[in-house]
Amino acid sequence: MKEVIENIKKFRELKNITREELADRLEMSLSGYSKLERGEVELSVSKLYRISEILEVSVSQILDFDASQIFTMTNNQNAFGYIREQHNAYNDLYKDKYIKMLEAEVERLRNEQK
Repeated sequence: MKEVIENIKKFRELKNITREELADRLEMSLSGYSKLERGEVELSVSKLYRISEILEVSVSQILDFDASQIFTMTNNQNAFGYIREQHNAYNDLYKDKYIKMLEAEVERLRNEQK
């Protein structure tokens, strides 16, 4: 159960929700919620489901949360973002060259008509 409580805390922090906000939404006192988060009181199944709704995650995500997956996803997104930026830069370069080629062709055709 200690791991589940730790996972709730991690999700709460990832979502930038304070203990006060979560306690309020659970209709609990701050001290009551703090005791829950410290593992001093038992977490009921109904409270677990309510917490999952508030945090917008499934109960199974809370039960099986692995923080390393978050960092892996973030790193992958950063890598894909870098690749996307490089691809966009390549496309911009290609577009510029294509525009110059078309301008040259327009100029050539104008000169032929004279």
